[in-house]
Amino acid sequence: MMMKSGLPRTARWTLSTGFLFLVVLTLMRICLFLFFNRQSHSVGDLLSSFLLGFRFDLRMVCVLMMLMLVIGSISPFNPFHSKPARISWNIFFGLIAFGLVLFYFVDFAHYAYLSQRLNASVLNYLEDAGISMNMVWQSYPVIKLIFGLLIVSLLILWARRILFRRVEDRPSVKSKTKRITWFILLFLLFGLGIFGRFNQYPLRWSDAFQLGDDYKAQLALNPFESFLNTMKYRHSGYSVKKVKQYYPLMAQYFKLSSGSADNPDFKRMIRPKDTLTAKPNVVLVICESFSAYKSSTFGNPLNTTPHFDQMCRQGILFDRCFTPTYGTARGVWAVVTGIPDVEIANTASRNPAAVDQHCIINDFTGYEKFYFIGGSASWANIRGLLTNNIAGLHLYEEEDFKAGRVDVWGVSDKNLLLESNKVLAAQSSPFFAVIQTADNHRPYTIPAEDAAEFKKMNYPKDSILKYGFESNEEVNAFRYTDFCFQKFMEAAAKENYFRNTIFVFIGDHGIPGNANALFPPVWTEKRLTSEHVPMLFYQPNLLKPALIGRPASQIDVLPITAGLCKIPYLNSTLGRDLLDSAYAGKEFAFIFDPDSRMVGVVNDSFYFRQNFLSSNAEIVPVKEQMNNASDITKEHLRQLTEAMFETSKYLLLNNKKK
Repeated sequence: MMMKSGLPRTARWTLSTGFLFLVVLTLMRICLFLFFNRQSHSVGDLLSSFLLGFRFDLRMVCVLMMLMLVIGSISPFNPFHSKPARISWNIFFGLIAFGLVLFYFVDFAHYAYLSQRLNASVLNYLEDAGISMNMVWQSYPVIKLIFGLLIVSLLILWARRILFRRVEDRPSVKSKTKRITWFILLFLLFGLGIFGRFNQYPLRWSDAFQLGDDYKAQLALNPFESFLNTMKYRHSGYSVKKVKQYYPLMAQYFKLSSGSADNPDFKRMIRPKDTLTAKPNVVLVICESFSAYKSSTFGNPLNTTPHFDQMCRQGILFDRCFTPTYGTARGVWAVVTGIPDVEIANTASRNPAAVDQHCIINDFTGYEKFYFIGGSASWANIRGLLTNNIAGLHLYEEEDFKAGRVDVWGVSDKNLLLESNKVLAAQSSPFFAVIQTADNHRPYTIPAEDAAEFKKMNYPKDSILKYGFESNEEVNAFRYTDFCFQKFMEAAAKENYFRNTIFVFIGDHGIPGNANALFPPVWTEKRLTSEHVPMLFYQPNLLKPALIGRPASQIDVLPITAGLCKIPYLNSTLGRDLLDSAYAGKEFAFIFDPDSRMVGVVNDSFYFRQNFLSSNAEIVPVKEQMNNASDITKEHLRQLTEAMFETSKYLLLNNKKK
């Protein structure tokens, strides 16, 4: 079809060249399959990998074709109008062919060595170029590879030249209207190919890890995707020297006994002193923007969360809980992995090098695992984090719910929670379910279907500002979150699973704002409001109510939950079961603020923080009528801050599954 005379020559040239490179990329993937299929997968078993890989390849080819289409449509750069342009394009394609084949040759060698597709960490070998080149020379048949590289590159150029001549022999299209029409059509098609899917979110590298098998994921990727997506993280590393330096201090706070300063080891097997006759279910609700000072649980007089407040009085509430940092993606990461996300440029969930993580949820053996999100898990590459690290996960997204979409975040929180409840009520085995809400976020949508039952309030502007909000829309969105919790808990209470289920509520992050009417000024001035969230464990039939005012962290959620469920688990990161008296007097929360380049810790009395670029530091009391900190206290908190920061950087890349 593309070779009919009605298609402009520039368009035919672009499409034929793109087709050639797509064939080459497909053959390279087949070579990877033939040479490195160590698990003896059948072609049928790997069909999903090849199809996804084709989409990744198509994206790269569409970038090339869009470049050809746009530049080639300019007369001085059109190879059919200008001999210098033709020569320039030949040189360009020579470099492209050589670079493509070189990339794949290095990729194959990298995979043979590390069982991973080529990524930007390979550039680190240039820092010891002499040693690296010797290693390559001694490990691989370099001469044969160079010869093969040249032969394959020349074959690609030969095939491209034949295709070019066939296009050149076709008559050109004289109609300007036809040329413009084809240009627009192809431009849009190439744009769709680059985006990668008919969806709100583009095709992302993390989609490969949804395939549920490391080899399938590696086969689906191509080295360009892997390399380019890890370029920004090339310097996301850690100092082994500093990890060793601070290990003795970390051992004191985390009860580490199997390692030493020379050989740091953060793994510890936690075994309960007793067991429960029936395995409790777990429903963990990650609450969007559930900032503590905006909740009536913490004294806000706007009465924003009366139902949640009632649950807090009947459950175990940590009222001094902090998220390690600000942002939903970072919050989900901290909950699932138990590691503060200390990536500076972006988030850990977007770093392909950090996608492999041990997760305590897997230690809930015999449990079905669920994750419910009202929108798409492609957001921030959360899908890769979840599906690659939680075994047997049942992931429910927007398209899996009967309710219709209400805004950019998908279905409403009420329908998300109620439909999740129906799924859980049908289970015959114990389950661990995570539900991630989203409505308490701009655009602050209140669904029309709830207008009759949920009554919006209209508060005076001065009251709104005084108690930490910006608008009535924000206040009502916060109130709607509480309404959704109420509907969910009322529905769950009618189901058989309810009495043997521990419900956990944790904010994904706080919100920076004015909390002066409720907390000492330092909470607003030093942005503690951005991380301060409630952490609630609720089940009146199993748990004795308690209000715990000692510092806690979002990373403690899973260890505390496992402790309440009396299950043995392997802890390899930085969360702790703060209901265990062994940690009494050692409670603190680590905070990382990449925007201001600040890192610090909050303990019962003080907030210490320092700039991790300049090391400028400060320490402030977090309670009223507190004395200034002593130099000894300041130095200890400085060391603890640096220990947490360096260890977190280390664990992001060294907490792999077994």
